[in-house]
Amino acid sequence: MKILYATSEAQPFAASGGLADVAGSLPKALVEEGHECIVVMPYYINTIKDDKKALISYVDNFYVSVGWRSQYCGVFRADLNGVTYYFLDNEYYFKRDFGLYGYYDDAERFAFFSRAVCDLIQRFDLRPDIINANDWQTALVPVYYNFFYNHQYNMQNIHTVFTIHNIQYQGRYGMELLEDILGIPRHLASVLEYDGDVNFMKAAIETAEKITTVSPTYAQEIRDPWFSHGLDRALKGKEYKTCGFLNGIDVDMYNPEKDKNLVATFSAKSKTGKKKCKTALLEEVGLPDGDEPVLGMVSRLVEHKGFDLVKCCFDEIISLGYKVVIVGSGEKQYEDFFHEMHYRYPDRVSFTCGYIPALASKIYAASDMFLMPSKSEPCGLAQMISLRYGTVPIVRATGGLKDSILDCGDESGNGVGFTFQTYNALDMLGAIRRAKDLYWDKKNWNALVTRAMKADFSWKQSAKLYLGLYHELCGK
Repeated sequence: MKILYATSEAQPFAASGGLADVAGSLPKALVEEGHECIVVMPYYINTIKDDKKALISYVDNFYVSVGWRSQYCGVFRADLNGVTYYFLDNEYYFKRDFGLYGYYDDAERFAFFSRAVCDLIQRFDLRPDIINANDWQTALVPVYYNFFYNHQYNMQNIHTVFTIHNIQYQGRYGMELLEDILGIPRHLASVLEYDGDVNFMKAAIETAEKITTVSPTYAQEIRDPWFSHGLDRALKGKEYKTCGFLNGIDVDMYNPEKDKNLVATFSAKSKTGKKKCKTALLEEVGLPDGDEPVLGMVSRLVEHKGFDLVKCCFDEIISLGYKVVIVGSGEKQYEDFFHEMHYRYPDRVSFTCGYIPALASKIYAASDMFLMPSKSEPCGLAQMISLRYGTVPIVRATGGLKDSILDCGDESGNGVGFTFQTYNALDMLGAIRRAKDLYWDKKNWNALVTRAMKADFSWKQSAKLYLGLYHELCGK
């Protein structure tokens, strides 16, 4: 099959979150299974680093309808790991100084991009069997395809899949955008209208042939108003075309035996390097060396990541004997809180505001436990990365965290972490206390770390699930 993956970000070119990891790993896994895969993304000229730009070359250009206007679209191409990447260029839309999203004209930027994806397929005669669009930024791809392209020459019989990575971000805008910006006739407004607004994600739910989410549990949760951010009504009756596949991680990128950010490498068979990494991390972040358990966190500091729970019982976590190392940025209330905790416990707490990939790798490798108390977590990759580095996850059993982390108290003896069920600070603290108690039982702790490192969260199995869905659609 030929699969076209439409995304607003992808590793190793541009990233702001987990979508980029998926878009960088899943297509490569599909190619390894013997299929052709094309990734189409915006050309963020100020974001893509020079060494990656060297891989990209100009191909052609055309013009794209954006409402009543016609906008330039340059086409660039790169080939990497067997995957063909097309970059769609318009400097007005994508040559921005800060970040990939969050601009006043995001609706127009990604309406342009979604329409350009369809034009690219037609003009370059790509003829994919599948278009897999992702999140609200590309949600209009199946909409435009169904409205304007599916009966045109060389555009017939393409099947559409829409993947929800996070239902919280839906692409909601005023109805005045419908014709002037999106170029959608008024008589088709009902497909995009939801609660009085244009809703990009709702439109994709209506028009795509299949809807996937990034974990089986999340596919169930988004039907519940607690998790759906209002879209549960749009998903009602769509169960027949909704399913969830757990994401994987790039096990070559996240590899404790090869990670150049670490002072020493290690493996499940030989873990001595992990102790050296712990000593080096504590020295780097200004904490004293010692045998006390190190609790790591690498996260955006936002409410749904569970930081309200952390604030409630942080003093108790310290009283249990933990050292805590945090890197992340987000809401000011949480940044201020962790700054205050560092000043209150200067020999127990380190906080780095921002995101430094090299430091994140060191935290994954050097910590003993990794905390993810999320209120909601569609999939989560950090818990899988921490397992890869032998750092035991402590997670709330929601979304992909529930699907990926089996509690070590399970009767099967196959547990790889510590889980808690309710969104409650005392329940979280109970899991943290259980982890601390087992940590001092060195024989059983070492066995747990070994199981954690042997857990397989590569993309191989997940890619087969996606391929099964694609085969079902194509009848191949």
